Amino acid sequence: MANEQIRRGRLEMIAAMLISGTIGWFVLMSGQPVVDVVFWRCAIGAVVLMIVCARLGQFRRGILTRRTLLIAIAGGVAIVLNWLLLFSSYSHASFSIATMVYNTQPFMLLGLGALFLGEKVTGEKLFWLGLSFLGMLAIVEGKSGGGEDYLVGILLALGAAFFYALAAVAAKRLKGTPPHLIALIQVVTGTLMLAPLANFSDLPTSLAVWSSLATLGIVHTGLMYVLLYGAIQKLPTHLTGALSFLYPVVAILVDRFALGHELQSVQLVGSAVILLAAAGVTLGWQPGQLVARRRAV
Repeated sequence: MANEQIRRGRLEMIAAMLISGTIGWFVLMSGQPVVDVVFWRCAIGAVVLMIVCARLGQFRRGILTRRTLLIAIAGGVAIVLNWLLLFSSYSHASFSIATMVYNTQPFMLLGLGALFLGEKVTGEKLFWLGLSFLGMLAIVEGKSGGGEDYLVGILLALGAAFFYALAAVAAKRLKGTPPHLIALIQVVTGTLMLAPLANFSDLPTSLAVWSSLATLGIVHTGLMYVLLYGAIQKLPTHLTGALSFLYPVVAILVDRFALGHELQSVQLVGSAVILLAAAGVTLGWQPGQLVARRRAV
């Protein structure tokens, strides 16, 4: 039974990461301003998650306290700012590069955890942080003629990673709260935040645009949250962390074959270094052990 749970969780996690890796494509294909894209993602996703939460019986009285509700709303503000910055970065640095830079989020969480959660920063974690910084430098330097616009994309992706880490810190304080309900609160918060800014006077008329927006809301928000949280509940932490690195790999492949953006050699090396460092800090690898294994081989 345990093996069956892990097998199912692994499939759910793989599906969630495959979906995540295509999100940039749908954002760009919609052709809509970022604020409108995030608004419709939140609004449509809220409907899907409301149905899911209702079916799971998560609207019971007493399931949320005033404190947990406020923390969940604060996390929702952070996750929406994360989406706004990340989606904005796609048009400046391509979504594969933006996704790679976005994967510095474990190090943002490392710093925030040390500041607010009292978590210890070890020498091994500092090593992976330094390695990630070197990968970042390689990506920044790897775009010949990219100019300020490319750098803006990098900075936007870094900002997105920071706000994602803030949302993760909020989530850590919500242990015991149903995750689908947290996700619902987040997208409802986003809908209310962005409604005053969304453009309702000139709504899209193209079926293709609405299809992209609906896919972002139904598949990339509703379905992806269900798969992701289902996987997290079934898998050990190390498997969840390991499979999460499918996301940037899929993003590179989609960017290359769907949009024709090919990474330069230095960018590929920098991306690989960031992924290695993120895997190291997420999975608790010790640099000395990796070197020993390499020598043994």
